[in-house]
Amino acid sequence: MMTKGWLKRANRFCHLRSNAQIHKIRRFCIMSSASQFERGLVGVGDNVVDHYLDQGVYYPGGNALNVAILAHRFGVANSAYIGILGCDQEGAHVRASILAEGLSDSQLRVVKGETGKAKVTLVDGDRVFVGSNKGGVRKRVMLRMDDDDLDLISRLGHVHSSCFSYLEPELPRIRAIAHGLSFDFSTGRDRDYFAAICPLATIAFFSGSDMNDAETEAFIREAHLLGAQTVCVTQGERGAVFSDGRSTLRQGIVQAKVVDTMGAGDAFIGGFLAAMLQGASSEASLLHGATSAAAACEWSGAFGYPHPTS
Repeated sequence: MMTKGWLKRANRFCHLRSNAQIHKIRRFCIMSSASQFERGLVGVGDNVVDHYLDQGVYYPGGNALNVAILAHRFGVANSAYIGILGCDQEGAHVRASILAEGLSDSQLRVVKGETGKAKVTLVDGDRVFVGSNKGGVRKRVMLRMDDDDLDLISRLGHVHSSCFSYLEPELPRIRAIAHGLSFDFSTGRDRDYFAAICPLATIAFFSGSDMNDAETEAFIREAHLLGAQTVCVTQGERGAVFSDGRSTLRQGIVQAKVVDTMGAGDAFIGGFLAAMLQGASSEASLLHGATSAAAACEWSGAFGYPHPTS
């Protein structure tokens, strides 16, 4: 039986949200507390630190890590992260941030070299990436699942990863034991890559703010044909489009007092998965995702924890 941890985690961030957003999250948390089961989520793959050049600080980030953290904030009691850090102060800060959010550091690997770093500036609250070290040690050292990782995945059930994780060779092993696999393809448009990964994904996420409605519909059909069971295309201020292969749903954005859009898409994914894993309908999951994305726009960084750049 679930605990009231959902509501407690939502309340931690209520001061950052409008009353309407607070009530939406609370309603979902209360509804979910009646569920007879509780699944978990494991983020596997990329982490970075986002260096805000204009502010002289960096924040922890990276799609797989962000989704694990934000799914936990927005309702998943059992959330975990598996990944590689460099042996530098940025890696130490990422680890400290993971622990501060209540996740374990037991599945982290520390490797000699640099933690992944992205250079970012803000223009009217929107993130603009201006460079990176291409994942740092993650590009050089392959993340391979060991027995403890596979046991964790088997127990919690759902895995989330991304095209930035250099994890492709491990995905078949992961999918063989995971109840579900969500995968963020970001803005990638490589059909051969889609053909290799889509059959493994129970939920395929894409960024598609550059596509009009007709292009989005054609893109979703193609993703299904290539093997994706369900498809969700996020489109910034236009919201998101979701398809299970039988019907298509559209979700608008939830208004926010925008501070920083960094991590908003990952918050949408985290919120969506938090709802879905508790048995919510697709409609409710999309709304929870949109509400979570709005909340994330009201703090700095993907999930906070600024650190001065030395």
